Amino acid sequence: MIQTASNDSVFVIGSGGHAKVVIDVLLQNNYKIKGVLDDDRERIGQQICGINIIATTDYLNTIKTPSAIIAIGDNKTRKSISQRFNHVKWVTVVHPQAFVHSSADIGFGTIICAGAIVQPGARLNNHIIVNTGATVDHDCFIDSFAHIAPGANLAGSVNVAEGAFMGIGSKVIPDVQIGEWSIVGAGTTVIAPVPSNLVVVGTPARIIGKN
Repeated sequence: MIQTASNDSVFVIGSGGHAKVVIDVLLQNNYKIKGVLDDDRERIGQQICGINIIATTDYLNTIKTPSAIIAIGDNKTRKSISQRFNHVKWVTVVHPQAFVHSSADIGFGTIICAGAIVQPGARLNNHIIVNTGATVDHDCFIDSFAHIAPGANLAGSVNVAEGAFMGIGSKVIPDVQIGEWSIVGAGTTVIAPVPSNLVVVGTPARIIGKN
């Protein structure tokens, strides 16, 4: 089941490249975008994809129950922002050209981009990015603030812990766990568990450092 805010008007937090993708997914779902918020004050008054950057994120504190989505690719930044605003209704959006099985459980603040696939029994927590063309197979669990980058593939029953990042084109075989806040580099093939707070690259994956 996909949890969404009841309001069809939403603020977008962040004005970088990922925000362009988020704005498109919102518009494809007929949301009205009230404005973009960014803590870089020099960007206020500019536009992104024709949407005005109107204020810093503190603007949310002037509204009783705003609806918003965090359009920032960095996992730690998404977590930090989400913890600052407990009164916000975080919107979940799925691109019309993505596939999400009806048995999948999708939490709040999560975005599923064009061409992505989420298969039966998958569970995704909050503020997750399943980016363009990524696949999440049956019975996977992805914890909050993780990012599955474009073209990444998770086989069945993979567990991606909080804040982990799966790089572009990375692959994980069935029943493997990716530790919290670890980074799996672009094109990496994971065939064994990855402990927390590490960076792995290559085929098969090898540890090259700490995150």
